[in-house]
Amino acid sequence: MDIFERIKNNRGPLGEHAKSAHGYFTFPKLEGELSNKMMFNGKERLVWSLNNYLGLGNHPEVRKADAEAAKDWGMAYPMGARMMSGQTKYHEQLEEELAAFENKEAAYLLNFGYQGMVSAIDALVTRKDVIVYDAESHACILDGVRLHMGKRFVFPHNNISNLEKQLQRAKKLTDESGGGILVISEGVFGMSGDQGKLKEIVALKKKYDFRLFVDDAHGFGVLGKTGAGAGEEQGVQDQIDVYFGTFAKSMASIGAFVASTADVIQYLQYNMRSQIFAKSLPMPLVIGALKRLELLREDPSHREKLWTIVNALQSGLKDAGFEIGNTQSCVTPVYLNGTIPEATALIVDLRENYDIFCSMVVYPVVPKGVILLRLIPTAAHTLEDVDYTIEVFSKIREHLKAGKYKTDVISTTV
Repeated sequence: MDIFERIKNNRGPLGEHAKSAHGYFTFPKLEGELSNKMMFNGKERLVWSLNNYLGLGNHPEVRKADAEAAKDWGMAYPMGARMMSGQTKYHEQLEEELAAFENKEAAYLLNFGYQGMVSAIDALVTRKDVIVYDAESHACILDGVRLHMGKRFVFPHNNISNLEKQLQRAKKLTDESGGGILVISEGVFGMSGDQGKLKEIVALKKKYDFRLFVDDAHGFGVLGKTGAGAGEEQGVQDQIDVYFGTFAKSMASIGAFVASTADVIQYLQYNMRSQIFAKSLPMPLVIGALKRLELLREDPSHREKLWTIVNALQSGLKDAGFEIGNTQSCVTPVYLNGTIPEATALIVDLRENYDIFCSMVVYPVVPKGVILLRLIPTAAHTLEDVDYTIEVFSKIREHLKAGKYKTDVISTTV
């Protein structure tokens, strides 16, 4: 069959809804200043869908640093890949500060989180090595694992007893091949909001002699006493062998980094194909990241405000009888039961009648029959926002139970 003909007839489990969903449920346009309230579809909405955890996306010092760096340097400089002609003292400074913040010997700056994770996994392992990873790992981890030409074993989400069984299998293979074992988990799982059981995982290291790689995209900047992430929160930061963080959440920007021993980082600098063959991160993003990291380190008020909102939202939802799972982070999932058409009708009601914008997650990301409303509280939200949202959610839950959203079609009208 012709490739284009196949694509025309099979758009994929999400793409099959593109005609009715595009521009409203998928690829929506949020406009205006980054804040708790933004414009959508011509009206102001209370927004719970931005990963702007610390509210730095519109912070005046951040905006000033971004603007001045763009004026001073433009978006082209440095021109070329880091290895060839794209190295600057500012890139090195940011790496040194990130390494110190994460209590690691060295760090390597990456252009993108997704791309960086895929490439880091590819670089770290050979065909003799075995990867053991959590079943609910982010798509970037899954894609990185798919590149691995050796064995890989998956364990059910946060199931430590099963992890040990997979480690036993991995150790048997590596004892024969002379390879090593890389265990991959997340600091915070982005859909459910629960933390990876890092403390329990590292307790197995002596017995099975593996290295631990942690993707802490949602923990970096918000968890732990200083904001160093899930490892600091659980008291095992020194046992994380390779730490991965992104700028897309707490730092409200673009870019990522990986931190480890000096030897490992130098190895990655010379072996990560996504960086060797990519243009260096533009200077405004580097200068802007330095300012964001400074605020993250030196002004804990942003993190304190965030957790005031998080705690109020999550405790309020629980008190109102909502199921929010086992979240141990800012990510706040609200689980309801219903079909995909019901979910879309509910979202339209939320947006058009109550002016609340949040993300809807349905099958195949979650099981059939589950509607997940994913709320991302930030330091830009207010306690009044929290109270209003819980009040509205209580109403839409009753509407759902009463069958108000029963429909067989996906529509953007109330």
